[in-house]
Amino acid sequence: MSRNPHAPSVVIVGAGPRGAGVLERMVASAPEMLAGALAGPGVDVHLVDPFPAGAGRIWRTEQSPLLAMNSMAADVTMWTDASVVCDGPVAPGPSFWEWAQALREHGDPRAELGPELAGELAAVTATTFPSRRLQSHYLAAVLREVVARAPAGMRVHVHRATAESLDESGGRQAVRLGDGTTLRADAVVLASGHLDATPTDDERALAARAAALGLRYLPPEQTTDSDLSVIEPGETVLARGLGLAFVDLAVLLFEGRGGRFVPDPEDPDQLRYLPSGHEPVLVAGSPRGATYHSKTHYQLRGGRPPLPRFLPPATTDALIASGGPVDVRTEVWPLMAKEIAWGWYHELFQGHPDRVRAGWDEFAERFAAVAHDSPQEAALVAELVPDPLDRLDLAALDRPLDGLHAPDLATLQPLVRERIAEDLRQHVDDRHTPHLGAFVAMLSVFTETTRLAGSGVLSARSRAQDLPWWQSFFNSVASGPPGFRVRELLALSRAGYLRFLGAGTAVDVDEHGFHATSTTLAGAEPVTARVLVEARLPDPSLSRTADPLLAGLLARGEAVEEQLRDDDGTLLRSTGLLSVRPSDGALHTAGGGVHPRRFAVGPHTTVKVAGAFTRPGMNAQSLRYNDAVARAVLGVLPGAVARATPAA
Repeated sequence: MSRNPHAPSVVIVGAGPRGAGVLERMVASAPEMLAGALAGPGVDVHLVDPFPAGAGRIWRTEQSPLLAMNSMAADVTMWTDASVVCDGPVAPGPSFWEWAQALREHGDPRAELGPELAGELAAVTATTFPSRRLQSHYLAAVLREVVARAPAGMRVHVHRATAESLDESGGRQAVRLGDGTTLRADAVVLASGHLDATPTDDERALAARAAALGLRYLPPEQTTDSDLSVIEPGETVLARGLGLAFVDLAVLLFEGRGGRFVPDPEDPDQLRYLPSGHEPVLVAGSPRGATYHSKTHYQLRGGRPPLPRFLPPATTDALIASGGPVDVRTEVWPLMAKEIAWGWYHELFQGHPDRVRAGWDEFAERFAAVAHDSPQEAALVAELVPDPLDRLDLAALDRPLDGLHAPDLATLQPLVRERIAEDLRQHVDDRHTPHLGAFVAMLSVFTETTRLAGSGVLSARSRAQDLPWWQSFFNSVASGPPGFRVRELLALSRAGYLRFLGAGTAVDVDEHGFHATSTTLAGAEPVTARVLVEARLPDPSLSRTADPLLAGLLARGEAVEEQLRDDDGTLLRSTGLLSVRPSDGALHTAGGGVHPRRFAVGPHTTVKVAGAFTRPGMNAQSLRYNDAVARAVLGVLPGAVARATPAA
């Protein structure tokens, strides 16, 4: 092969954890795949982001010190380890907790972090939920280490700018930046993360009606970017959504306005809220009606469950090979549910043998022999697991307020608090570690459902209904807030500053204000307020994206928004996601193929992975996918070691 006149180069748009993660995998594989280029002209990698490299937008330092991660210090890493099965070399590095210990023992925390964050670092333990600002410094340290590990001949350049457009000229990619610079590259990776989008027609209509009536409407967006000053002390505020964006909203509206949480002298397990006088009254609801389940605050007692068991890659391969249509509810969910239960009961039988009536081997053999949700399965569990609290109830996890009804808002509050408090207790009390076993199994299931989602074999109904339900269920179980945040929300509720609307929340608007009802409060008087906050991120939408680069690609047919069609070809809906080849993130084009030199990774794409960083020792899907994308990118560079071309 003739030598190229230019050094091979790559542009990664987005320098947050996903972009940095792809770079780390490129650094690891470059000596193997680009030995000739490294010894000759070298390789240039450009990281482009208007926010700080490493941290990116979500984890930037410039945000409220009150906002915390929803992962413990020991459960965060950006590095591969011996558990990770991938084609590239494993390259271990420090988890957040290991980084924190090393900085305390061998570094200068005040010089690196400043006095405030140095004080936080001094108090961090393995089970601490660090602030997002401290996580920002860990991510920056990871990126510095990645760059330091780059092989001789690989040069990494950071551009604090916005990528405005992506074009092609002479076979090379041209990325124009907001500062006027044009970067020319052989491959481009779009790792932009959650995309801002212009409002939907319904949101635009609601905003216009609210403005005309003198009401205030805050659309879906990153809570840290919302202008909460329009919310006045003492007024009632409606919030739609009870996920992580809602938790941020509550933090900023109450503690962020000077309120404080102190131990409750009457109950050491509870907090008491001391108001500042500047807080509103927040009335919140959602489809489920309760907050996301708390993160678990314990470790497995019985060791990692032997996964996968019921939904291994071979089963997924067979479903894909069938050609479909595959129905998730009837064909896949029974396997998913068995897998989740397998994780739960492995932890129960191995970690709490005093609470069961048989050994794990006996239970495992009998459990594997009976079908999910069958009378035989129910009888087996009832026989060997005497305490109902030790039995997995997926329906209760999914719909925590099922069966709960109240005649009015006041009557409902202690009933919702009771259910949230019991759920919190189970997630922080190590007598209930089976919750963590189920979580580990859900991660395994998530990997296989992601493969199925990208294979094209799922039925139209499953793609339109089952996958969104599964993603929502997964988020509610796996992406909840730390336990201390749930305690704070309960304290706000007891103090009367937070009121729960219940499940099935609906909002209407007229000249008197926004009116909220719920199925839990069927027949009750609506709650009325003059402010409505959409406490959630915008739904993904490539067609409505505010990103000029992606908008330009879509307009030219060089990027495609995923569309779900019925078996007869009828369009059901657009998911809003950027369509990519599942194996390596290569961008699909309107012509039906893929662009060989453009790749994308992150929540704005059709390949869903569970977070940009992960727990150590989990063979994490995110790390494996970063590796696949990185090696695909390296494989298209001049002089690269040849690789097999994946199917589109």
